[in-house]
Amino acid sequence: MEDPQPSALTSYIEASKPIGVLPSDFHHHALAAQVLHNLQYQHDWRDLQVHTKSPDTAKPFPKPLVSGLPPHRIYVHPDEQAEMLKQNVQEKDVLAEREWVLPTHLREKWSLRKFADVFDEINEVPPALHHAGEEKRNLRPGKVGIGTRRGGKRLLLATIGDDSTIVYYIVHDGIVKPRQN
Repeated sequence: MEDPQPSALTSYIEASKPIGVLPSDFHHHALAAQVLHNLQYQHDWRDLQVHTKSPDTAKPFPKPLVSGLPPHRIYVHPDEQAEMLKQNVQEKDVLAEREWVLPTHLREKWSLRKFADVFDEINEVPPALHHAGEEKRNLRPGKVGIGTRRGGKRLLLATIGDDSTIVYYIVHDGIVKPRQN
C-alpha cells in the first residue's frame, strides 16, 4: 500500500521552512506559513511576507510575524469613519492598508507583557515589499485615500485551532476611541 500524499498546506509549510531554524522554533515558523497560506488563498491578500526581525532595530521578534495587503480595509478609525460619512464615501471605496498579523495557536498563553513585547518591536505600518510598481498596484480604480493611518499600532491576532481553523482579531496597542453607531 502506498503512503498518502501530503496535503498542499503540509507541502507548503515544509517548503517554506527557513534555513537554520532550530527544531524547537519550527512550530512558530509553521504557524506563520499556515497563516500566510490562509491569507493568500482564502482571503485574497497580496504582497505577503514573513518577518523574523524588527524592521527598525533588527532585533528578533518574539515569534515570526506576517505582513500583507488585504483586499479591503480591515479597520476604519472612528474619526475617519465620521469623515467618510460627511464625504459620502463607502468603506468599500477606501484603499486597503498593509497590516501586521501575529500567528498564534489556541493553546498558547498570551499576557499583556507578551503583547507589549511585540508592539514594542513593530512599526505602525509594516514595511512594503520593494519591487517596481507597488504603489501603482495598491491604487485600484474607484478607491480613495481618506487620510493618514490613525489609531496607533495594531495587528491582527491569527489564532489557529487544533482543527486548523483560523480566526482573526484586531488588537490595538493601547486604548482606542469607540466607534459611533
